[in-house]
Amino acid sequence: MENKLEVIIKESGLEETKADVLLNNFQEYFKVASEWEQKAKKIVVKDETQIEEMKMARIGRLFLREKRIAVEKVRKQLKEQSLREGKAIDGISNVLKALIVPIEQYLDQQEHFVENKQKEEAEKKRIAVEKRLEEEQLAKEEADRKEQERIKAENEKLKEEAKEKERKRLEREAEIEKERQDEEAKRKAIEEKAIKEKEEAEKEKKEIEDKTRKEKEIAEEKATQEKLAIERKAKEERDKVEIEKREAEEKAEIEKQKLIKEQERLQEELKKQIECPFCHKKFTPNK
Repeated sequence: MENKLEVIIKESGLEETKADVLLNNFQEYFKVASEWEQKAKKIVVKDETQIEEMKMARIGRLFLREKRIAVEKVRKQLKEQSLREGKAIDGISNVLKALIVPIEQYLDQQEHFVENKQKEEAEKKRIAVEKRLEEEQLAKEEADRKEQERIKAENEKLKEEAKEKERKRLEREAEIEKERQDEEAKRKAIEEKAIKEKEEAEKEKKEIEDKTRKEKEIAEEKATQEKLAIERKAKEERDKVEIEKREAEEKAEIEKQKLIKEQERLQEELKKQIECPFCHKKFTPNK
C-alpha cells in the first residue's frame, strides 16, 4: 500500500515538503484499508444465526465509512492548495476509495445478510406470484371474452328496455317539473297577494294612525284654547269682581265720610240750639 502511495506522489512531481504532507495525511488511511481488507475477508455470513459476524460487519462498515468520509475531507482541504496537489490528492483519494468502497460494500452485504436473503426470497416469491397471476389473468381473459359475448347479446336487449324506461322517466320528470312549476306559480301568486295585502294593511294602519294623531293634536289644541279661554274669562271675572269690590268699598267709604260729616254737622247744630225758658224746647236761632 505504501509503495502505491509513494509511486503516486513521485509521479505527481510534487516537491519533497508537499510530498511529505501527502504521505503524512494519507499514509494512515492506506494502512487502515490494508488491515480491513484482510479483516473483512474473515467475516463471512451464511446463516441467520451469525449475529456476531453481522454486528462485526456493521462495526467495520461504519468504521470504514468514517475513514472514507475523513479521506474525502482531507482531499478537499489539501486540494485547495494547488492544482498539482489536487491531481495528486484526487489520485490518492480514488485509489483509497477504490480500495475501501469494495470492502465497505462487501461488509454491507455481510451486515445485511438476513435482509438481502429475505429480499431474494421475496423477489422469487414475487416472480412466482406474477407468473401465477399472469396465467390466471389469461384464463380469466378467455372466460371474460366468452362472458362478454353472452353479455353483449343480453345488453342489446337491456339497452332497448333501458331506452324505453328512460323515455318514460323523462316523460314523468317533465310532468313532475310542470306540476312543480304550477305549484311554484301558485305559491308566488299567494306570496305576492299576501305581500300586497300586508302593504295595504300597513298603509291603512298608517293612515288611521296619522288621522288619529291629527285628531288628537286638534283636540289637544282645542282643549288648550278652551282652557286658555276659560282661564282668561275667569281672570276677567275675578278682575271685574275685584274692581266692583274696590268701587263698593270706595263708595261705602264716601258714604261713611258723608255720614260722619252729617253727624258732625248735626252735632254742631245741636250745640247751636237754645232752650226756651218757658217751654223748654230747643231751637236753632236764625242767623
